[in-house]
Amino acid sequence: MSNTLPLAMLIELAQHKTDKATRRLGQLQGALTSAAEKLEMLLQYRQEYYEQLQAQMLQGVPSAQWRNFQNFISTLDGAIEQQRALSEQAKVKLGHGRTDWQNQKRRLSSFDTLADRVRQQELVTLNRREQRDSDEHTARQFQLRSTASSD
Repeated sequence: MSNTLPLAMLIELAQHKTDKATRRLGQLQGALTSAAEKLEMLLQYRQEYYEQLQAQMLQGVPSAQWRNFQNFISTLDGAIEQQRALSEQAKVKLGHGRTDWQNQKRRLSSFDTLADRVRQQELVTLNRREQRDSDEHTARQFQLRSTASSD
């Protein structure tokens, strides 16, 4: 049983790290979802704005309004590219977070397996000890009966 206490502490620590990695993975997944939603919103906004301009161009658009449109679209394209970069960073971070979570899970599983082996070994040792004690008790009983019957 002397091995079980430090092992239990290791398992508890591994469980804590796994729980922390799980929470972090959830946060990273949320960040990726948020980044993807913002990107989709920007892309949709750009499409709607472009469609509005197309409709206005059929009626004729003054050159000042056309320049404003081009400047706005350029700014919007820059925001879209920034959001794409943020989305990609979120994907990479999620991948690292998933790898960390898998490593923590694997480590916890290894400690659990080790604890099971230690418990099994302790049971085998206890069973052998009990069998030895039983055999010794039976041998003493037999010897006492043998001694009593020869007297």
